Amino acid sequence: MKKVVITGGFGLLGTHVVEHFVECGYEVVNVDITKPIDPGNPRDPRVKHITVNLKNLGECYGALAEADAVIHLAAIPVAYSHPNEVTFENNVMSTYNVLQAAAGLGIKKVVIASSESSYGIVFAKKYLAPQYLPIDEEHPQLPQDCYGLSKIVAEKTAEMFNRLTGMQVVSLRIGNVITPEMYKKFPDFIHDPEKRKGILWSYIDARDVASACMRAIEVDNLGAVALNIAADDTSMDIKNEELIKACYPDVTDIRIPLDNFETLLSNKRAKEVLDWQPIHQWRNYVQL
Repeated sequence: MKKVVITGGFGLLGTHVVEHFVECGYEVVNVDITKPIDPGNPRDPRVKHITVNLKNLGECYGALAEADAVIHLAAIPVAYSHPNEVTFENNVMSTYNVLQAAAGLGIKKVVIASSESSYGIVFAKKYLAPQYLPIDEEHPQLPQDCYGLSKIVAEKTAEMFNRLTGMQVVSLRIGNVITPEMYKKFPDFIHDPEKRKGILWSYIDARDVASACMRAIEVDNLGAVALNIAADDTSMDIKNEELIKACYPDVTDIRIPLDNFETLLSNKRAKEVLDWQPIHQWRNYVQL
């Protein structure tokens, strides 16, 4: 049985990633700074929980000891929820420390949570349109916020450790994470292009992120790579032609046919590199 350390395992995404790895037979250690108490939802006895401040390098070494792989999800997850310098410092230093500890301990595989926010459109204060559609991993990353910038720094840090040690680090540029109970909210926005245009109407089921994380440590020889993680369709009941015309009429570089509801955050590379396929689509959970 392989031992996997998952940081941020009490988070919105982390809980599903922890559950997936446990169900697949991995020994899981959940590392988180929080200690939630929910008497109605007791902790899974199969999971070891350690309270760790990831901004302390020594604590990272202790938490990652004897791990075969690390899934680093812990972060301040959005821009502007904290002072800018707090978000940047927390996300950059925690990622650096996790990667430094993993490298120092000889851990060969790490997955880190990057974000579609690194492209800059999500939290842009000045209008920013995609340069082309769908956005793939080669699209320029042009954030106007500290959160998106912190994700770019994390990806560059991953590349540095790969060059230094050969450690495989997969940066998953994750779209808008949806948990199963959140599908009930979809009818509130699926007919309004303005409500989710900043994320290009993308989404990804937390369970599909979990399977991508697993593939990212099961596949070998990936080096340091960044991959978009998104569902195959948009989160809208409006076809792409109408969405683009309404919100991004100046985008004329359309690189593949986008006639229906195809995702505008391309997941093609993740499918090819990881041999991964998202299986959850909102249309299977929402009655139109």
